[in-house]
Amino acid sequence: MSTVAAEFAALYGAAPEGVWEAPGRVNLIGEYTDFNEGFVLPLALPHTAAAAVSRRDDGVLRLHSADIGGGVVRLDVETLEPLSGASGYGWAAYPAGVVWALRAAGHPVTGADVHLTSTVPTGAGLSSSAALEVVTALALNDLFGLGLSRPELAVLAQRAENDFVGVPCGVMDQMASACATEGHALYLDTRDLSYRQVPFDLAARGLGLLVVDTRVKHALGDGAYAERRAGCEAGARALGVRALRDVPAAQLSDSLARLDDETVRRYVRHVVTDDDRVERVIALLDAGDPAAVGPLLTEGHASLRDDLRVSCPELDLAVGAANAAGALGARMTGGGFGGSAVVLVAADRADAVAAAVGRAFAEAGHGAPGIFPAVPSAGARRVL
Repeated sequence: MSTVAAEFAALYGAAPEGVWEAPGRVNLIGEYTDFNEGFVLPLALPHTAAAAVSRRDDGVLRLHSADIGGGVVRLDVETLEPLSGASGYGWAAYPAGVVWALRAAGHPVTGADVHLTSTVPTGAGLSSSAALEVVTALALNDLFGLGLSRPELAVLAQRAENDFVGVPCGVMDQMASACATEGHALYLDTRDLSYRQVPFDLAARGLGLLVVDTRVKHALGDGAYAERRAGCEAGARALGVRALRDVPAAQLSDSLARLDDETVRRYVRHVVTDDDRVERVIALLDAGDPAAVGPLLTEGHASLRDDLRVSCPELDLAVGAANAAGALGARMTGGGFGGSAVVLVAADRADAVAAAVGRAFAEAGHGAPGIFPAVPSAGARRVL
């Protein structure tokens, strides 16, 4: 019996019906494009949320986390409803929100006992919340025989985060956790959820991808995501398009000239150019030239820093120090204001680049960052 299953049995008095895992993700390119119906290119990490789960038929939902102090959270599935920021639920808002979303969509989830644990770093921009949502959704889908596809589960998990937790995220994180495959990046069109698994074997090319977790999260990020989403939507309305993905990169200058609000203009420029960068990266990967992706990562970071303005000194330092030490390219990844950067390196330079970033943080008086290789891993799956 796995550790999480044994913990479940000790907690609830019987073995679970199964154990499932869902990974966190790192996004290679395409940031703040998913809620603009654009393109993204994430890959799943080996870090996962694990859930041991059994069904109940009495309307009771019991939730427990091995990673957070406190006892079992007991809820009634019939009375689950979104609160202001779901603040009344704490960490349990993520799995409880999935149960709420499934039931709101008409699926007969009658209760469950759930025990969760996760190795996905929290607050690092690596989608620890999406991993919790997706692992819960997959377990309940299997146990209750709901027959939902992976994209359908991702959309319901996104609804849990949007409407129950109160975070207006796009669908990239949940799709990456639900649909990624080992050794590949997920080229996703967030408009219709069509996707393609793109081979991403950097080691075969003598390359590597590092994640630098700055281990900081700035309060400036509170509400900033929603503000940028609103600004992007305002830009789309002003330009008369359904979403910013409908603004061709070749027409960007003309489109920007039609916008009066400088902030909206910056947001539009970032989204349109980052969608274009995703497609340029895909072309390079399809051509077998992943090393050439590096400059596009650095270009994307400049756009996130200067146009979207979601970077921070620690992220800028990580990117700058990595590139100065010989990285092929680097950029912040995730929502920003802290969290992580992703760095493309020649494999034989990975240790030197990591050491240089660590020294730069020490010299700046920052705490040591967490640095680890990003290995394209499997998406959500049943493991027991």
